[in-house]
Amino acid sequence: MKARIAVLGGDGIGPEVTAVAVAVLRTVATRFEHQFEFSEALIGGAAIDATGSPLPPRTVAACRDSDAVLLGAVGGPQWSAPGARVRPEQGLLELRSTLGLFANLRPVRMLPSMLDSSPIKSEVVRDVDIMVVRELTGGIYFGRKKRTAREAEDVCSYTAAEIERVTRVAAQLAMKRGRRLVSIDKANVLETSRLWREVVEQVVRAEFPQLTLEHMLVDAAAMHLLRAPRTFDVLLTENMFGDILTDEASMLAGSLGLLPSASLGASRLGVYEPIHGSAPDIAGRGIANPYGAILSAALLLRHSLELAGEASAVETAVARALDAGARTADIAVSTQKALGSAAVGDQVIQYLQTDQ
Repeated sequence: MKARIAVLGGDGIGPEVTAVAVAVLRTVATRFEHQFEFSEALIGGAAIDATGSPLPPRTVAACRDSDAVLLGAVGGPQWSAPGARVRPEQGLLELRSTLGLFANLRPVRMLPSMLDSSPIKSEVVRDVDIMVVRELTGGIYFGRKKRTAREAEDVCSYTAAEIERVTRVAAQLAMKRGRRLVSIDKANVLETSRLWREVVEQVVRAEFPQLTLEHMLVDAAAMHLLRAPRTFDVLLTENMFGDILTDEASMLAGSLGLLPSASLGASRLGVYEPIHGSAPDIAGRGIANPYGAILSAALLLRHSLELAGEASAVETAVARALDAGARTADIAVSTQKALGSAAVGDQVIQYLQTDQ
């Protein structure tokens, strides 16, 4: 197959980890006889420095002209002054909105070889396999904003249509998994959450009666994620709650650097990125964990290019590399030598090139 992939390295460690993921995708193309064409474009702080905008029109055009987008990370202290009117994160939010990407998939899976790296007891995290579906273009991140010297306002708003469409995505995934869906809200306090709960209930009862649906308050969900994560299958959550809960859930897997994500809309075009930030403190040192970016590339293969076998091959190669001890410093244990980003990528590629 032929496919065009836009690569938005972004800031900090973003270009480093996406470079490793691109190398893995090139290996996939060679091994499975595909033709992948890569085009690089600017986003975030790097784009602000070069053009004054966190999402230049050329970047939007490159994304629209592609079958999928691989993204690194955005942000850094040099663009984060409290009074800054243009911020790197605005580019990411605008990209999601412009491309109509309303559903963010964040899988959280504990690999057996990573049990010793999780700060949570192994008996708690063993066999954890959760899919978090986060609504991506509504809520407080996209609501009306106001700021004066003595007052600030961020409005959280949702429409029934926004809730319906992301609920269907989560429910369809749950139907292919354990048929258990937990919807997260704060309905005891927030009107948006009360609407959220009502709409989720209506959609599931009418269209997915085979599912077991549970509603859970976000504070209770935060506790249960650490106390009994195996009780979860698919989690459905609004924008901000999902952002926070998936960062917490990364501790189940052992590190933020391990978790991928897929941002999807109504078409096949999606944006794929690790959930970690730009980590400016380690940028340029070649030590960042590339596994989240590599696994994001696997999601790209599965969802935008519909290459499920190739996606599974990448995921298997990652598991084999971790089993063999190929770890960066954030997930290495005392008996292991920490590898750099490129060396980890080389290990994954080595396993990818052999029969699975």
